[in-house]
Amino acid sequence: MSDLVLFEVTDGVALITLNRPERRNAIDLPTAEAIDAALTQLDERDDVVVGVIAGSGPVFSAGMDLKVIAAGGPRPIVPGRGAFGIVENPPAKPLIAAVEGAALAGGFEIALACDLIVAAEDATFGLPEVKRGLAAAAGGAVRLPQRIPYSHAMRMILTGEPIPAQRAYELGLVVELTPPGGALAAAQALAASIAVNAPLAVRTSKQVINLVQGKSMPEAFEAQRPLMQRIRESADALEGAKAFAEKREPRWTGR
Repeated sequence: MSDLVLFEVTDGVALITLNRPERRNAIDLPTAEAIDAALTQLDERDDVVVGVIAGSGPVFSAGMDLKVIAAGGPRPIVPGRGAFGIVENPPAKPLIAAVEGAALAGGFEIALACDLIVAAEDATFGLPEVKRGLAAAAGGAVRLPQRIPYSHAMRMILTGEPIPAQRAYELGLVVELTPPGGALAAAQALAASIAVNAPLAVRTSKQVINLVQGKSMPEAFEAQRPLMQRIRESADALEGAKAFAEKREPRWTGR
């Protein structure tokens, strides 16, 4: 792994840390490639159930490193994952964003590519691309209207004005607010409550939720059927029943 993105695992939870605090964790191509590598580890390691992504220092991420772009450098786009090494192909396993300070432009789009967002009360979220002659092309214009009401998403995208974490919480975008400095600990606690569950069931649950979006109810049940059948026939499903009957903690194998 690169020093630009740190990766560590504790009790089934992978912590991915954007590590360019001197650049407000802005993403250049090497950092995007390091994010891609971290997400690949997250999905491939059998000892990981869920991930948390956070920023080093007081800012989650200011988005794309515009100084690199202004100097004619490459955009932070990774084949297979898209911008910032995540937005077009997030990990199969759940990922939680722990947001302190600003999550702006691409930084916000990284958070939107996560499944859950935990934020400090003084955090802010925004898509200011229109103020710079750009548009929120890295998932902002696609995902934000799916996460908050259409009119509020439209206002954020067209004005480029940020909203505070409290408002993001009221709109349902943020699932938990913490005092300043507490987002990472809260995100890790949330991740730990996920990591104790059956790995295959957790991963499949995320897959089904994403798969059935926009489908009719009959279509949704048809789409989920083979995935749910795999869970019902898994060794972990039998282990869960045995552990319940024997009044003990389950011993998951991920199979």
